[in-house]
Amino acid sequence: MLQIEGLHTHYGAAHILHGVTLMIESGTSVGLLGRNGMGKTTLIRSLMGYVRPSEGRVQWNDRDVTGATPERMARLGIGYVPEGRGVFANLSVRENLVMAARPGVDGSSAWTLERVLGTFPRLAARLGHGGQQLSGGEQQMLSIGRALMTNPQLLVLDEATEGLAPLVVTEIWRVIADIRRTGIATLVVDRDYRKVADQSDQLVVLQKGRVVLAGPADALRGDPRLASFLGV
Repeated sequence: MLQIEGLHTHYGAAHILHGVTLMIESGTSVGLLGRNGMGKTTLIRSLMGYVRPSEGRVQWNDRDVTGATPERMARLGIGYVPEGRGVFANLSVRENLVMAARPGVDGSSAWTLERVLGTFPRLAARLGHGGQQLSGGEQQMLSIGRALMTNPQLLVLDEATEGLAPLVVTEIWRVIADIRRTGIATLVVDRDYRKVADQSDQLVVLQKGRVVLAGPADALRGDPRLASFLGV
């Protein structure tokens, strides 16, 4: 479904990604791991069109989308939960959700407002609250719910549980597991590599903008190289 080949990305003179290759098959989950500053967010931003790669190719369902704009990537069926959540502070919870609602590229409308609110009961109790009135955990739930309202084929979550309280973290991982079971493919970045491994079919580890380890999550979970590259 998604194929990234030999991707190089620069920020000005700084060379961040060095020939990164990654593939996500339909309905599968990939965990993207690496210490801070190793290129994870840059890879996601390059995929989503916020940064234009200087070399390499991004293919989506056999279509070359290298350098496509973020709005085009969203229309093609990729839901994005960014680091920092991106909640519209001046809109209510309902408005944040409804503004994103649309059928998927295959015509699917499985994720409705009712289903999102059933998945996140906290949001159902705060429909009229403004985005700025929500806790960090509620904002993350809203960001995930908004992405699901687009009925995506792939959901990308950057720093899925960063800075959240333990009870909320548990809730977010439960929801990620539920999303996987619905058949939506996921690309997940999070600091808790054990949780990422538990919720992934494949793992990809970046170090200084290069893929240094990749393979099935079951095989890599106990690999000593994984802990070494992550510095844990």
